[in-house]
Amino acid sequence: MTRQITESREVQLWFGPQHPGITGNMAMQVFLEGDTITRGRTHVGYLHRAFEKLMERRTFIQSFPIVCRICVPEPDTNEYLLAAAVEDIAGIEVPEKAKWIRTLVLEMSRLASMLMVLGGQAGTMGNGVPPQWMVALRDYILDRFEELTGGRVYHMYIVYGGVRRDLPPGFAERMEENLATIERYLPYIDDIIFDNAVFRKRTIGVGVVPEEWVDEMGLTGPIVRAMGIPRDTRKDYPYLAYPELDFDVALAEGSDIYARALVRRKEIQQSIDLIRQILAKMPQEGPYCAKLPNMMTWKVPAGQTYVRAEATRGEMGYFMVTDGSDRIRRVHVRGPSYIHGVSLLERMLPGTNIADLSALMVSLQVCPPEIER
Repeated sequence: MTRQITESREVQLWFGPQHPGITGNMAMQVFLEGDTITRGRTHVGYLHRAFEKLMERRTFIQSFPIVCRICVPEPDTNEYLLAAAVEDIAGIEVPEKAKWIRTLVLEMSRLASMLMVLGGQAGTMGNGVPPQWMVALRDYILDRFEELTGGRVYHMYIVYGGVRRDLPPGFAERMEENLATIERYLPYIDDIIFDNAVFRKRTIGVGVVPEEWVDEMGLTGPIVRAMGIPRDTRKDYPYLAYPELDFDVALAEGSDIYARALVRRKEIQQSIDLIRQILAKMPQEGPYCAKLPNMMTWKVPAGQTYVRAEATRGEMGYFMVTDGSDRIRRVHVRGPSYIHGVSLLERMLPGTNIADLSALMVSLQVCPPEIER
């Protein structure tokens, strides 16, 4: 007599953190029936963490080396937000030239980050050429960061009152050479990613985010713009030199993995155009940093503020409270990675094929330390 087994079997699988399709040091604990995910849980690891409390226990100037680690591929957004929050409370007026240089640095950071992410999106599907090309192209931007700030990854360049130093002679010409090199490769990137039959089949209609989740969950960035919704902090809440720049919000339709990749492809070209505009319009004269008191004894007046900026992942914001002492009383970092990498990802997992998990995760563009802040 044969015994018939009717109950379903659920298998637990740890996906990461060593998996090349994982974004950063996080891991996914998924439960499967066959090759279909029934549920999952995000584990973000303990590599970089507790930034908010670390900042609250240090003087203002000592916080700069900390915030860079909140998102390693794009540290400059955190530098700007820390500086902008303190400047708003302290009433510091940033010189005009410093605003333009800060805008330049933020767009350089966006360009470098998007190049890496778009290459990684193709790499999760076994297409190894785009990651190699785009990491190499990103290195050209890191060359300019090294020339400008002294560091390729962590910069600590945007400081209270402005920036640490002026642009070096010939910087604009060298940047233009790099941008032209990147642009020469973009048609090839289109051919091997967006016109690739395998990439299209595995991304179109896969990982669709319903539009009604946008306001319900607080979604931002390319995830929202891939629905055709024109939300961009640079346009909705203009800051620095963005009001004086000419650009449209990059949009796509479909709200799937393909649409999110297409938005990032458009934003690569957008950042290239914005960098050229910034270098053409940047003031040649004037100070690049306001005069500040002694940083070792500086006490900021009591107050509170919220500042925001558009990172490549979406809106980032800093809520800060000061009490008149030489350090921050309370600070909260509002990063899109927490919503996208925990709330949204876990909600999307049921019914997802295990083969699509890494592509889905990369399309949401999560920085794990931004969750463990």
